[in-house]
Amino acid sequence: MASSKPVTPVSPPLKDDLDIVIPTIRNLDFLEMWRPFFQPYHLIIVQDGDPTRTIRVPEGFDYELYNRNDVNKLLGPKASCISFKDSACRCFGFLVSKKKYIFTIDDDCFVAKDPTGNEINALAQHISNLLTPSTPYFFNTLYDPFREGADFVRGYPFSFREGVPTAISHGLWLNIPDYDAPTQLVKPLERNTRYVDAVMTIPKGTLFPMCGMNLGFDRELIGPAMYFGLMGDGQPIGRYDDMWAGWCAKVICDHLGLGVKTGLPYLWHSKASNPFVNLKKEYKGIYWQEQLIPFFQSVVLPKECTTVQKCYLDLAKLVKEKLGDIDPYFHTLSEAMVMWIEAWDELNPPKEAQSSTNGKPVKDEPSSKSK
Repeated sequence: MASSKPVTPVSPPLKDDLDIVIPTIRNLDFLEMWRPFFQPYHLIIVQDGDPTRTIRVPEGFDYELYNRNDVNKLLGPKASCISFKDSACRCFGFLVSKKKYIFTIDDDCFVAKDPTGNEINALAQHISNLLTPSTPYFFNTLYDPFREGADFVRGYPFSFREGVPTAISHGLWLNIPDYDAPTQLVKPLERNTRYVDAVMTIPKGTLFPMCGMNLGFDRELIGPAMYFGLMGDGQPIGRYDDMWAGWCAKVICDHLGLGVKTGLPYLWHSKASNPFVNLKKEYKGIYWQEQLIPFFQSVVLPKECTTVQKCYLDLAKLVKEKLGDIDPYFHTLSEAMVMWIEAWDELNPPKEAQSSTNGKPVKDEPSSKSK
């Protein structure tokens, strides 16, 4: 009788190097559907709204839960740079994470199925995107040449084929499209049913509308630029948090020679938000974006900006100088951008400065923690 060898369990990819960040105002029952994919990973949950409300997290997940009291306690006066009553609060999770990679998802997003009926492991696809190079300097007509079964096409310069590190992986959604309020109003029943089996690099010099509900990024490469701005309570604008981060991060990626991928993976966006509520939040952004996009398209960062932090501080200065005349909000936003970088550097000192704290900056414990 042949003897069988014990099977060595396969560890999930990047299990110890990735945090999942979730902003929420409700119980996280949606995690049950994601359990097969998310349970091995550490979750950072940022509770928005009333900090006295108890958020229920299904058993068996390893998580930290932060609420507004934790934000205020940890950041002190700098807590004002973290938005309140807006999903932009998720960037607090980026700030306190100590992992190399981040995946962030909204709590109304569920597991999608591919055209063959198989469930999509969105996290695994983001990891694949982030661990393979991007090609921002020359477009490959077979899309991502690093995907299995694909390569560079004839005429693609060999000097560009090594690619550049991928900083951001931008995923898409089936069912409810990520529309602005006017488009929602004129197409209330429209659903996205197209599954395009492709990943592509967004070319250098090209901006894109980044959606934060299905997003992965290399925190060490681009983390300080993933600030979702000042939105929501007390601000004249909402629902532009992820787009603001996307515009800033793309300009910085282009300057530093980093890549951004978009396409796969898909998830299932289950709930359409109220278009009339959205219009109230968006209307200034819809007006301002016609000036914001040309601004970002014209930004040229100086050669001296060799780190993400330096790039972001220079960008903050330009926001005040070039956009301040549009509305006083941009003066406040510029100051918050600087505050964000200061908070980032306080909580994420250079590695050589961490030896006295065993590699981690000292910080307060969150409100809730579970193993």
